[in-house]
Amino acid sequence: QVQLVESGGGLVQPGGSLRLSCAASGGTLDYDSIGWFRQAPGKEREGVSCISISDGSTLYVDSVKGRFTISRDNAKNTVYLQMNSLKAEDTAVYYCATDCVIDGVTSWGQGTQVTVSS
Repeated sequence: QVQLVESGGGLVQPGGSLRLSCAASGGTLDYDSIGWFRQAPGKEREGVSCISISDGSTLYVDSVKGRFTISRDNAKNTVYLQMNSLKAEDTAVYYCATDCVIDGVTSWGQGTQVTVSS
């Protein structure tokens, strides 16, 4: 069974950048779409961005529009989330999943921690 593995998180200062990766372990990105989600301490998990694997169309939550960019490399079976102009409120554990809607996700990975702090 294909598993999605997140990586690329870390500690960054406000205004900095990080690139998260979501790699398909044991297979290919043979899904309609891949979504990035995040969960901050004490808050519910929320959708951040989503990309269609077939045509590359994208969606973003309003709070990250203009700062985050989702992309995919089908040859590497990887989806990326480029995060620029990071803010303290972007601090969260970030997850990728094989759906754009939280209710459609049946399995979550370990996630990758993003901490934005000076």
